[in-house]
Order: sequence, then C-alpha cells, then structure tokens
Amino acid sequence: MSCTICDFDTYAKSVPKALKESGLPDLLQGVKKVLVKPNLVNSSPFPVTTRPECCAAVVDFVRSCSNASIVIAEGCGEPSMETTDIFRRLGYHEIAGRLDVELVDLNYAPLRRLTDPECNFFPDIFLPEMAFTHFILSVPVLKAHSLAGITCSLKSMMGFAPPQYYSGSHGIWRKAVFHENMHQSIKDLNKYRTPDFTLVDASVGLADYHLGGETCSPPVGKLVAGADALAVDRECAALLGLDWKTIDHLT
Repeated sequence: MSCTICDFDTYAKSVPKALKESGLPDLLQGVKKVLVKPNLVNSSPFPVTTRPECCAAVVDFVRSCSNASIVIAEGCGEPSMETTDIFRRLGYHEIAGRLDVELVDLNYAPLRRLTDPECNFFPDIFLPEMAFTHFILSVPVLKAHSLAGITCSLKSMMGFAPPQYYSGSHGIWRKAVFHENMHQSIKDLNKYRTPDFTLVDASVGLADYHLGGETCSPPVGKLVAGADALAVDRECAALLGLDWKTIDHLT
C-alpha cells in the first residue's frame, strides 16, 4: 500500500487535505470508536511531541465524515510524570474541553493478555483493551531516534505498553524493556497491533535525536498519511535523509 505526502501550510488547511487524499473517510465507514494517539513521550513541546492543534484538526475531520465516538489517548514514557500531567502542560485539556473529547491515559487502561509464539521478544504481551475496540489513528511527529533510527508510526505504538509490565527493573523509563532489543520489540508489538491509520506531522522534523537537538533545516514542511504504517514510516525515513533498508524494524 502507498501513502500520501502533502505540503504543510496550516493544520486547519493541510490536515483535512492529507486525510481526504489518503482515503481515511472510506476507512471510517462503519467504525464506531476512534482512538486518536499523539506522541507524548514527555512534556517537551513540539517538535518533540505532537501539537494539540494537529490532533484537534484530526478530530474535526473525523467528525466531518463519521459518527464514531472519539478519544485522545496516550501512555507517556516519562518516569517522573503522569500522562495526565503532560496532557495539561501541553494544552490537551483545553483542546479536549473545546471539542468535548475524553483524554485517556493508556498507562492505566484495562488490559488484555495476548500470546504469539512466533514473536521472539514478546511471545506474550499485555496491551490495553482499547487497542482492540477502537480504530487507532496515530498522529506522531517526524523524529530521528537514538536507538530505533527513526520514531514515527510503528515505534509510537510503545505508548500502548503498560508500565507495570514494561518498566521497573528494566530501567527508569516507563517502557524501558523495549530498550533491551529496540527493533525486535517494535516488530513484535506491531505484530499484535499496528495503527489502522497514521498521520505524521513532518512540518518540521528532528534531525538527530528524539528528545531534542537540531531540527531539520530547512523544515521538512510535509504531512504524511496512510493506512500502511510501514509504508508511512519508510517514506518518513526518506524525509530525514535515511535509508529505510538500514533500519531493522523497517526492513
């Protein structure tokens, strides 16, 4: 499957264009519940995390073509903060109030246990029940990553991993177990559940490091959208000047 790359102007103009051209309205036919998932690894503002204005434009578009109920949900990796604190600091409470959308902390959501002996790193896994009752619309930002090469749609699914099982003795970060074998853990996680649709905010881009550092110069100035998360991430690697064939979880 392919994906759509659009020039970025404003969220109000460019998000609807990208979502319409990439076929999201057709995919939402019959969908009753939508989970919009930003990338909120910590409380740093954009371009480390997804702007609430971007998610707001996504919610508005979904409502324009679907009667599905909508939540905005994430599970942060920051060890010293709760996702609810990050929602508040980054302005998601204001957006949620204006749009009448519920904010959900995936780190504490009810869980389902799954097993797959073909998964090398996670032969069994715990994931939120919501991951299987909702259409997952992932809204990450374009970033290079120190361990994964790139973090976009596939790696952002780590937000669904419950800290009670995937932090603790594995390190201070709430999803620290993934750091033991980053690429294989991303592959296994997405074998259990991958996004149904992705919109990547590549309007700026972080060129070197997922928690800060240099932004892309000039700014990338794009939005990337599509139902195939792997195809989306491969296109995003190219936007960062990376060869996806050298990034294990994209091969």
